[in-house]
Amino acid sequence: MRRILKQITGLTWRAISGPGAWKGILLYLVVLSLQFVGVWISVRFIAWSKDFYDAIENMQADVALAQIGVFAGLTAVSAGTYLVMRWLRQQLLMHWRHRLTDRALDAWMENGAYWHLRPGLSPDAIDNPDQRVADDCRKFIDHLLEETLDLISSSVALVSYCVILWSLSSFALEFTFMGRDISIPHYMFWLAFIYVGISSVATHLLGKPLKSIVFAQERREADFRHALIQLRETATEVAQSRGEAAERRRLDGRFSGIQENWHQLLRRQFIMGLFTRPYYQTIMRVPTFFALPAYFAGAVTLGGMMQLGSAFGRVTQTLSWFIFSYRKLAEFVAVTERLDGLFKAVESPAPMPNAPCDIKRLIPNTGYIAWRDLQLCTPDGRDLCPVPDTRIEKGERIWLSGASGQGKTTLLSAISGLWPYGTGHIEAPSEEFLFLPQTPQVFAEGMAAAACYPGDPADIDPSELRAILTRVGLGHRLSGLEKTGTEGTEGLSIGERQRLALARILILRPKWVLLDEATSALDAEAEAALLGIIRAELPDTTLICVAHHAPTALYPYRTINIGTPEPLTERLTA
Repeated sequence: MRRILKQITGLTWRAISGPGAWKGILLYLVVLSLQFVGVWISVRFIAWSKDFYDAIENMQADVALAQIGVFAGLTAVSAGTYLVMRWLRQQLLMHWRHRLTDRALDAWMENGAYWHLRPGLSPDAIDNPDQRVADDCRKFIDHLLEETLDLISSSVALVSYCVILWSLSSFALEFTFMGRDISIPHYMFWLAFIYVGISSVATHLLGKPLKSIVFAQERREADFRHALIQLRETATEVAQSRGEAAERRRLDGRFSGIQENWHQLLRRQFIMGLFTRPYYQTIMRVPTFFALPAYFAGAVTLGGMMQLGSAFGRVTQTLSWFIFSYRKLAEFVAVTERLDGLFKAVESPAPMPNAPCDIKRLIPNTGYIAWRDLQLCTPDGRDLCPVPDTRIEKGERIWLSGASGQGKTTLLSAISGLWPYGTGHIEAPSEEFLFLPQTPQVFAEGMAAAACYPGDPADIDPSELRAILTRVGLGHRLSGLEKTGTEGTEGLSIGERQRLALARILILRPKWVLLDEATSALDAEAEAALLGIIRAELPDTTLICVAHHAPTALYPYRTINIGTPEPLTERLTA
């Protein structure tokens, strides 16, 4: 209990703290005040029930009619208060959700955590981070508002209702048991706590497994959505491979996991329902049954009995907050643990236990890249091929050659500061690197955003952008600049994506470019033309290229063979 309360407190602080925090806190206090108004209205309804039923018992039609008017007025005030409170509460929900989502995105994106905390790279790998940021932030704030507001207002209401019930149940329950006369003063008051206490213990015992089942359901639902997203992103490859049957098996497997866990959830809810549903159905009727002895003994009038039953019902209903909210509390705990797990993994990521993380990084005074005594390894601790000591000056063109699986791509990741596993020293400038993979990602923001990524398309003149795209052979795709979303980039082949990625070099004009098979889908003539344009336009840009054949268009270049024990460098001159 202490652990989960600490987690809730930490996440709440992330949502409410920072600049502009007063707005959310003020909204919360206003909503809470309106809930207190609702409590006052409930107290007035308790008093109204006595006046109304006493009027009926005494055949006072005019008084009963007046009480109907009072009822209508109280109902109108109650409805208006509820609608205003609900509107403000939804405003607060989005306000705090925005702030918590900002914190989650900052944490997830900072220092490449989204990359480092992937399965296979870290023992603290986060499953379905998209769900934790998009859904869990919303659910956490929703539960936080609902449960805390209800708990606070219920606590205040409980005091009010208990005072009323104590004053109304001034009579004692008297009976004889085993020859002894027993008298229990204020028995209705004590009976309310005993009744709800026993019911709460029973609810907890029946529903205790619910938290883990809900946690598993959230994960399996997210896994299924992720599989569907993967199918959408790889639709061309699946269609060309006629992989529909394999994809269907994969999706069916994910969904069968949802079904299996869902049946566990239904069984547990059914078991809980065997107790909670009868309890819910009887909680407003049982108080009247408990008050009957006092009525038959002449201790209260009919109106007094109805008022007593109403007060008893309010007390038990308020005390039953735990019972009625048990399913939501289980969901709240599951969401809290998932979201807290994300923040904790980001704040203190643990390396893989069997792999060294002893690559020392330095920023040189002048622009160059160098490494020495560098031994990279896989996350499971397996050494990759030795990397020869090298120094790369600004403006050089480098070809990293070697057989597949020797660690060329891993070396690029280490140069850019991403790869942590290995030993040795790397000196690299602080300027950002532009990395172009073999299959460039094209995002849904449109053609211009894809061409300028990771820059801002607003920073480049549209006419200049059109000219660059034409130069790299995408003139026939210029109409995509006028379209929004995926329409502008839909249907791009791998070769066209690689042309689009190479256009980023001309648009962003970086000092350091890492190309990982970035021209593999282009024919030799197109590759030579595009690399020739880049070489001519950006003579001072350093290009480090991984390819299975020599990049003759970058001539003169230097070759670094990965996998040989001794440095092998070759300077080609014109």
